[in-house]
Amino acid sequence: MRPIIAIFRKEFKGFLFNPNFLLVCALMATLLSFLYPISLRSFQDQARNAMMFAHNSGGQQLNIHYGVFLKHLSYLNLMLILVVPALTMRLFAEEKKMKTFDLLLTSPITSAQIVIGKYLAALAAIFVIMLLAFLYPLSTAYFAKINWGPLVVAFLGIFLVAAVYAAMSLFCSSLTESAIVAFAMAVLFNISIWFVGVGVEVVDSSTARSVFEHISLNQHLTAMVEGTVRSSTLIFFGSAIFLFGFLSERVIESSRWR
Repeated sequence: MRPIIAIFRKEFKGFLFNPNFLLVCALMATLLSFLYPISLRSFQDQARNAMMFAHNSGGQQLNIHYGVFLKHLSYLNLMLILVVPALTMRLFAEEKKMKTFDLLLTSPITSAQIVIGKYLAALAAIFVIMLLAFLYPLSTAYFAKINWGPLVVAFLGIFLVAAVYAAMSLFCSSLTESAIVAFAMAVLFNISIWFVGVGVEVVDSSTARSVFEHISLNQHLTAMVEGTVRSSTLIFFGSAIFLFGFLSERVIESSRWR
C-alpha cells in the first residue's frame, strides 16, 4: 500500500503544481462561466413564456435539472473528452521519454501498484475539476430550489465516465513514449466508446439488443443523469475501468521483462 500512496502523492502534486493543469482549470472555468449563464437565461425565458401563456411547456423544460444542469453536464463531458487525455498523456509517455521509466521498473514495486498509484492521481485531478464544475449549480441554490439527490447522482455519472476516460488514456500513455501520440489515441478511444452502443438501434434480435444496451455508455449515463443508480451501471463502469487498468498493467509488466 505504501508504494501506491507514494506514487499517488508524487503524481498528484505533479498535477496540482503543473502550470498546464492550472491553465486547463482556468480555461474550463472561463468556458463554463460563459455557457452556464446562457443556459440560465434560456431557462428563465422558457419559464416566463410558460407563465405568460398559462400552460405547461412540457415539464422537463421547466425543470431546472433538465433545463440547466444537464446542459451544464453535457458541456462538461465534452470538455473532459479532451481534458482527461491532456492530463494523463504524460503519466507513462513522459517517463519513457525522460528515461525515468526504467528506474521505476527496477524499483521494488509491482506493475499493478504503479498503475493504481498513477490512476488514483489522475482520478484526484479529475475530482478537482468536477468540484470546480459543481460550483455553478451550487451558486444557483441562492435563488432556486434544487433537488440535490438527482444532481449529485448526475455528477457521479459524469465522474464515472471521466474515470473510464482516465483508464483508457492511461492505457494509451503506456503504449508510447510520445505524449502527443498518447493524447491522440486517448481522444479517439474516448470518442469511440460513445458509438459502441449504436447496435441497439440497428439490431432486431432481443438478445443482441440486451447485449448492446449493457455495453452502451449512453444508456448507463442517461439513467444516472436522471438520478437513478443501477447495479448494472456500476458493474459496467467498474468493468471498463478494470479492463483498461489490467491492459495497462500488462503493458508495464511486459516492459519490465523486456
